[in-house]
Order: sequence, then structure tokens, then C-alpha cells
Amino acid sequence: MPEGHTIYRQAREHNRTLRGQVVRADSPQGRFAAGAALIDGRTLLRAEAVGKHLFHQYDSQNWLHVHLGLYGEWRTGTPPLPSPRGALRLRLWTENVWWELRGATACEVLTRPEVTVIRNRLGPDPLRRNADPDRAYARIGRSRAPIAALLMDQSVLAGVGNVYRAELLFRHGIDPHRPGHDITPEQWSQMWADLLILMRDGVRRGRIVTTRPPHRRRSRVYVYRRTGEPCLVCGTPVRTEILLARNLFWCPVCQLRLVTEPDSVREHTTGADWTESGGVTASEGERGSEAW
Repeated sequence: MPEGHTIYRQAREHNRTLRGQVVRADSPQGRFAAGAALIDGRTLLRAEAVGKHLFHQYDSQNWLHVHLGLYGEWRTGTPPLPSPRGALRLRLWTENVWWELRGATACEVLTRPEVTVIRNRLGPDPLRRNADPDRAYARIGRSRAPIAALLMDQSVLAGVGNVYRAELLFRHGIDPHRPGHDITPEQWSQMWADLLILMRDGVRRGRIVTTRPPHRRRSRVYVYRRTGEPCLVCGTPVRTEILLARNLFWCPVCQLRLVTEPDSVREHTTGADWTESGGVTASEGERGSEAW
């Protein structure tokens, strides 16, 4: 499932190519025909990402809501429009660009109050300028659930998926089974700061890279999907198990259950200019993550 950085990149591209334009819309598959008709011929005011959710606001006061889920994807190109193929749920186009959506878990037209309901049930999104880490910790710090489960709960923390979950816990030496209430405020503060670095870098690169320079030639991640391979730090085989129907990856040595102090997180800034809508401006990435 695409994680938050991917949705932010999509929102940025939709703003770049569609914002301020009269957008045509249809549903060749037919499944979204009624919704497409509501936004067809309307002007896109803005695209916005919140966690794993993408919103389009149109001048008709209708909002398009898309959640890609496990199988959804956007494709784009320039005119002429290609012939519809497969289960093409939604097609958007202008004189200069077209976008095709297939396989999304959610594709619907909403009113502003309905959008507000969705946003209010999400936890803080690290990619948003006004995100409050204390709101997430208020849930984490009193929960007996494993920290690995809490990080994937979108009502606790929006935008984090399986890759960022596994890699964040490894980078801080935290056993994924540790109860949330065993995570100290200091640990959470360092984890949040690190998450800002990793997710902003994901927006900049267009992919997730979590390894520090000494390990990066061998892999761009420490434990995710590296089951049985040697840990890049200690050489112990990486372990995996199913937790709440998702694969969990960790190093049983580097992430000892009794570790109480997380690895230090190096101070780092990305030089990115974050807008209220969560997107990154053209100044993003002027300072990268090479110093991690």
C-alpha cells in the first residue's frame, strides 16, 4: 500500500498539472459514472494529501476523495487520450494532460462536512506543517498494544505504513512488540523527529531510503522484506511474523525487548518549504539525507 510520501507526491503533481484548470472527468468502467459527472467540467481549486488520503477540491464545492489501498494506482500522460483499458475507474483530463485511476479502495465525491469527518478521524500526519506529535503520543503512551500496531493505526498516526513502521523501529532499537505505554516521551520525541526526516526525504526522492551512508550500498532499507538476510548492523538474520494481518520485520538483536534508550537521531534539516496543504515547494530537497 502506498505510504504517505507517495500520496503527497501525487497531490503535488495534480496541483502542478490540474490546479486552476477546467477538468473533464468520466468513468469508462461505469462504476464511478455518477461521481465523475459531478466534477466533469469543473475547475480544480487544489489537491491535498492527508495521510494516505488524496482530496481534490472543485469550484462546485464538491470534493473528490481517493484512497488507493493495496491495489490502486494513478497513471498519467499527455494527449491524445489512450483508449480505455481494464477497470478504469476514473479518468481526468485537460488539453495538456490526462490522469487514469484504477483499483482504488475509495473513489467518491464528498461534501465539505464529509471530508471533515474523514480528516477528524485521522491521527497527526508528520508531513503536515501543523502536525502535533503530542496528540499521537497521548494515544501511544497509554496503550498496551504493541508499538508496531500503533504506528500502523491511522487514527493514531496518519501516513505511516509497513515500510516506515519497520524501519523507524529498527533505527531506534525498539522491539516492535513493546507496549505503547513503555515508550517514553523522550523516545517518542526522537522517533517523531526521525520520521519527519525519513518521510520528507521520501517525498523528495520518490522512494523510501532509511539506511545511513555506511550501509546504503548494500540496501536502501534495514529490515523491511529482508527476512532471513543478515542484519546490516549485527549480521543476525532478520525475522518476520504476521501482526494484525501485515508482515512485521525486525532484528532480534538490534531491537532487544529490554532496550530502554533509543539510538540517537542526528540533527538534520531538509531545507524544504512545507505548505499548509502538505505539499513540497520547488525548494524541496536542497539539503538531502546523505548525512544520516
